[in-house]
Amino acid sequence: MECRHCASPLEKPGDFCLVCRESNTEAIVLEAGRERATLTMLAGDDEHDTQRSETTDDPIIGETTITTTPEEGGENGVVELRNFAGRIGDEIRRKRPEEVYAGGSRPVIRAVREDVHHSFYRVDDEQPVEAVLERRHERALDVVETPPAEKIGGSHTTLIGGRTGMRAIRTVADHPHVKKVIPGPIDAGGKGSQSGLRAKVTRADDGGNVRMLLRDGSSVQENRVVTTARNREMGERIRADLNDVLTDAEFQ
Repeated sequence: MECRHCASPLEKPGDFCLVCRESNTEAIVLEAGRERATLTMLAGDDEHDTQRSETTDDPIIGETTITTTPEEGGENGVVELRNFAGRIGDEIRRKRPEEVYAGGSRPVIRAVREDVHHSFYRVDDEQPVEAVLERRHERALDVVETPPAEKIGGSHTTLIGGRTGMRAIRTVADHPHVKKVIPGPIDAGGKGSQSGLRAKVTRADDGGNVRMLLRDGSSVQENRVVTTARNREMGERIRADLNDVLTDAEFQ
């Protein structure tokens, strides 16, 4: 394949061009199984990529498959999963996409997220590539580059769960479409639970903003999450992403 910008040869379809320093892949769809992972590289559409080739309307640039033989438990299993995630991460890094959409095995996705530093979105459809293509046309949301710690503010500075509560808040604040997280007051009159701290993002309002509930024992804290969504529908997509991230981080 040649670079879509300068026609220099690329080692693999969708690779970042080291000659003109331009990206050829806007997004990657990762279908992660425990034994097999498939990465589908997508070009930008007309709205996002003004230099897209006029000779083709196919947004799919190419596909790469990576396999592994899972080890059963123990240190060998940990090392094997880390190596598998590292190989997937290497393929993502060489493309330098703006976004990564991932579905499938949560342990694999969690390990890949720890290995790379790209915006991740969860997709659970049976046909993830088609779903992502449709979803990308629908979502044109601003990305917030502010570090997570700088997104947290408000008059209430105490969080239930201490460091664990703060880790849950930062997990949400790290999302690229979250502008700010505003902790609310703590209600200590809730129903007790022995399951430890839990976090859940509730339904979006008409402006696309959501609420994050922290529960720890009998204490409940409602935190306002300001997003870049402009309406309830876009806010619901962010809500789903946030709950998937919290699940991956084992807060649900």
